[in-house]
Amino acid sequence: MIKTSSEIVPQQSILRALPALPIYRPDLSGNEKKYVNECLDTTWISSIGSFVDRFEASFRQATGAAHAHTVSNGTVALHLALHCLDIGPGDEVIVPAFTYIASVNTIAQTGAKPVFVDCRPEDWLIDVEDVARKITPRTKAIMPVHLYGAVCDMSALGALASSHKLKLIEDCAEALGSSINGQHVGRFGDVGTFSFFGNKTVTTGEGGMVIAADDELAARLKLVKGQGQSPTRRYWHVELGFNYRMTNICAAIGLAQMERLDAILTRKREIAALYRRLTAGMAAEYQQLREGAASSDWLVSLLLPRGTDRDGVMSFLKDNSIETRPVFYCAHQMPMFLTGETFAIAEDVAARGISLPSYPGLSDQDVERVVDTLHRGIKKFGAA
Repeated sequence: MIKTSSEIVPQQSILRALPALPIYRPDLSGNEKKYVNECLDTTWISSIGSFVDRFEASFRQATGAAHAHTVSNGTVALHLALHCLDIGPGDEVIVPAFTYIASVNTIAQTGAKPVFVDCRPEDWLIDVEDVARKITPRTKAIMPVHLYGAVCDMSALGALASSHKLKLIEDCAEALGSSINGQHVGRFGDVGTFSFFGNKTVTTGEGGMVIAADDELAARLKLVKGQGQSPTRRYWHVELGFNYRMTNICAAIGLAQMERLDAILTRKREIAALYRRLTAGMAAEYQQLREGAASSDWLVSLLLPRGTDRDGVMSFLKDNSIETRPVFYCAHQMPMFLTGETFAIAEDVAARGISLPSYPGLSDQDVERVVDTLHRGIKKFGAA
């Protein structure tokens, strides 16, 4: 039977009818509005207020950290950590070439030199053997980055740092909820830093946290983030400081988010497991977790088969109302950090990696739709 023109639904109309699936959408279905309104009612909307203390307390409880201090974003958390560990001009800090640029920018902001190392092919994380090769008399610290929720080899890095008397700064921006052998990330090094950007597991819009075990270091982190003002004498500033404080409104949102952290993590892990199961026959490569590690599964990311046109696949998904993004480009290839070095594994991961929608509000059917579209995109833009 031949259909009439009125019965034919244009393909473009079908695409418009499908709901758009963004790369991330925060879950704000808890007490966020209630707490923000309480904050407004008290008029304590800046960096002083009860929600800051309550948010920090909830974070200490969730991570097991001895001390936790809020800051205005994850990047300044890194800078604050570096500064308070007295890292500056003439020093070197070892950092993976495959990381978000904030890890490297903050090192440069102190006047220190970022020294790049390669990543491991199995988990895309900092290569401890390469770290050992890059240590010099100028090396002051190592900055492992727990990318996409996977956990670095903190046992080996801790031993290496200890033997060379180096500081260890954990970039946990993407790893709230990740642990190894039951110990939360951020608690292995001198300082752990976290981000609460809008696409993170817990969000405050913009925001961050620093955690530390050492009482003296933690006290300095708190003092320096607030312009170096004496805790006992108002407007008397005892050392160089910064305005890195979080607002009470952001902390109110963060507290509401932390109340549902376990549920959010559970759903994100279910989504990640479903992606892996549905893509099992597609030659997709995922990060492999080391023994004893639990990932937050922050952003489900995979490597496309070699020879696949990643831009073509991403455009195909976009045309089907599915947002994706490439994994991070290598920092050593950025114009301001060009070194002429080659890091084969990091460059391969950066060239083939793609991140998929990963927010807890995704249904199983949404994930199936992403995988089906991804499969068709790989067939269309894969190697001949």
